[in-house]
Amino acid sequence: MKLETIPARAKIIQRANAAVRLGLAWAALGTTVAALTGCASPGPGTGTGPSTGSVAAAAPKVDAAVRQALAPTGTLRVGVYAGSPTSLVKAADGRPAGVAHDLGQALARDLGVLVQVVEFARLAQVLEALKAGQVDFTFTNATEARAKEMDFTSPLVRLELGYLVPAGSRLLRIDEVDRPGVRVGVAQGSTSQTVLGARLQQASVVATPSLDAARAMLADGRLDTFATNKGILNELSDTLAGSRILDGRWGLETMAIAIPQGRAAARPWLQGWAHSITQDGRLRAVVQRSGLRGLASDRD
Repeated sequence: MKLETIPARAKIIQRANAAVRLGLAWAALGTTVAALTGCASPGPGTGTGPSTGSVAAAAPKVDAAVRQALAPTGTLRVGVYAGSPTSLVKAADGRPAGVAHDLGQALARDLGVLVQVVEFARLAQVLEALKAGQVDFTFTNATEARAKEMDFTSPLVRLELGYLVPAGSRLLRIDEVDRPGVRVGVAQGSTSQTVLGARLQQASVVATPSLDAARAMLADGRLDTFATNKGILNELSDTLAGSRILDGRWGLETMAIAIPQGRAAARPWLQGWAHSITQDGRLRAVVQRSGLRGLASDRD
């Protein structure tokens, strides 16, 4: 499929490096992260990894059928949306980060292919592009419904779901949300929209077109609260003075790597790759770099 078929609403971020630099190792938490170039972030693992549009260096040998299945155009197209640490945010140094973003860089390097970051306004658009085969890779909540339309690795991260309220809110507890007149914001097309739309009996569920829109609606009083995973809620709270996340949770998200269906030749290899990054510390390094908060403990 030609890259031109990617919907116009997606922002394609592509910059080339003159050469791929070797250096720094990412073995576990606390390792030094190599500097990024443009919008491309270094993949975790040995070496700095390719910048977007550059050929991966020192990639391990991969069967040609696996490479073709995961990156049929010769470029691994990574679908992301801004504002979620599980997808795309700015790291402490101001450069692009996020679990989907950084794992996509790492996978492209290990496959020995180019990588292209394709940015959408919201997650629902990423998933539509993935289902259509217009992107090859993302990182998202592995729900039963989504598993009918895309293929997932085993779960890699669990996040608590919660509510963010603006400064001065009279809502103090989660059990106070489902009341007449309470407007609960959710991302349009999200799992939160589906679940809370069915669960809340008295509060109104309001779909927002983007996280930026949700932030603005909380700030100007059009929403009383916004519901999603606490990774995103913490990012929103950082930019809304006086806002707070209500104690407790209304659910969990189980996050995993997602690829389009119909790429069975790659699934065993990708599952092995996902296992390896959890064992050697690369996943933890990516999570740390993304600033992801709201992780559920193993005992939950």
